[in-house]
Amino acid sequence: MGETRRALGSDEVATLKHLALVGALDGGTKLSCASLSDRLDASTQTASRRLQRLEDGAYITRDIESDGQWIELTAEGEQRLQAEYESYRRIFERDDAIELTGAVTSGMGEGRHYITLSGYMEQFRAKLGYEPFPGTLNVDLTDASVRSRARLDALEPITIEGWEGDERTYGPAYCYPASLSAGRESCDEAHVIAPERTHHGDDHLELIAPDELRETLDLSDGTEVTIAVTEQ
Repeated sequence: MGETRRALGSDEVATLKHLALVGALDGGTKLSCASLSDRLDASTQTASRRLQRLEDGAYITRDIESDGQWIELTAEGEQRLQAEYESYRRIFERDDAIELTGAVTSGMGEGRHYITLSGYMEQFRAKLGYEPFPGTLNVDLTDASVRSRARLDALEPITIEGWEGDERTYGPAYCYPASLSAGRESCDEAHVIAPERTHHGDDHLELIAPDELRETLDLSDGTEVTIAVTEQ
């Protein structure tokens, strides 16, 4: 399971957004707590606390200097703003798909085992409307798609609940309707599946479908695929 990061409040998100606007997303920016407090219409102490919380949560890095501090957004900070951006896109643009690209890669066979467990399979049938092929398609995302993946946080997933069995617990997973294309071949009935407990990073995506996607789309390791993710 991934590391649990402290959730940001609206004031901290606003501070993160301001830092990005003044250059902290493009190589970093230098400013003082006093100048930041003026821009945020807050006290110097409040600005300092917000920066400390952002740094503690690994959303920014800071180098303190005699005449100010050099601040840069981390990948986590950028992803948090991407998720915020997607929320507003859903309100104003009504965009219906998040497009991700990557290359097919081989997994370690764990997906086959977990998907076939009855506690998950019964929920797949009821909530997804099909029985998945026993295995997942693994995709290594491009750098741009790793950033875009953060937009999934703003979508409402189909939740596959965790359950208990055989004297152990099994964690939940979150599914998002998706279509998949590779060259002229495509599949319109698939789901991105994001287990809560996983050793994969954000650069790795898993998909399930009623049929074996490798065979249906004639995929092999290294084949470039495009995934369009929508909301249920």
